Amino acid sequence: MKDLMKTNCYDVEDTMIIVGSCLQRMQPKAYNELQKVTSNIYDVCLECIHLNMVITKIIGMLCRVNVKRLIFASVDKSPHCVQLHYIENEIRKAMNIDCIEIVHYVAIDNELIKIENDTIKKSKALGELEREKVLN
Repeated sequence: MKDLMKTNCYDVEDTMIIVGSCLQRMQPKAYNELQKVTSNIYDVCLECIHLNMVITKIIGMLCRVNVKRLIFASVDKSPHCVQLHYIENEIRKAMNIDCIEIVHYVAIDNELIKIENDTIKKSKALGELEREKVLN
């Protein structure tokens, strides 16, 4: 695993996996599943590094290398790691990434659970979620 913020922008392969730095320790079996996809795994701790710095770093990497697949994975229920899943939308605002397959996972009980974009969008809209709850 490579430290995302200390990795050269050209040291990228066509598949990138970006994980919360605690994933390997807290959910080792889920992490091992990711390693089966590629060994090109980058870790970052959003408790220590500001989200905007991470977004800028990833944009720099994507601008330099022809990335075909980008995977984000975090430990579920982490208030810091959840930000990993918001990065895709911020990158889309800066550049066209339609040609990149982007997948999101959270790890629960050492299992990777795929998270759909709609779920990620709703998690940022607490007021809308509350309205839905009241309407149902």
